[in-house]
Amino acid sequence: MISPFRMRHAVADIVAMVVYCFVTGMITEIFISGMSFDRSLSSRLFAIPVNVVIAWPYGVWRDALLAKARQASPASWLRSLADVIAYVSFQSPVYALILLSIGASLQQIIAAVSANLLASMLLGGVYGYFLDFCRRLFGIRLAKAA
Repeated sequence: MISPFRMRHAVADIVAMVVYCFVTGMITEIFISGMSFDRSLSSRLFAIPVNVVIAWPYGVWRDALLAKARQASPASWLRSLADVIAYVSFQSPVYALILLSIGASLQQIIAAVSANLLASMLLGGVYGYFLDFCRRLFGIRLAKAA
């Protein structure tokens, strides 16, 4: 049985990922990749169940990378770097598969994933802060920096 704390933690991670990926995905797909609004909306709607499934594993992956970064140094830039690495290494393959499954062309997939890789320099760090914000809203105590 899953404890109420773990359930709250999972729900916080799911809410954060669904909201964040919906907004940033649409912006990337429409304004950078040149997808139509309809195709982007299809992609974002298709991504919701995928994001529900991967949100908590991503949170665990990110937390592990942040713990390693904290062990190495308390520097905030290292925390941000760990967030970026976690985001890029976990999200890019998932994103490419989502676009492929909704019928995006290879050119659109390459453009969107490439743009996402570049944007992840900002998106990964920002998502880390957004995830922490959502966790606080759900009463999840955050690990303190070393």
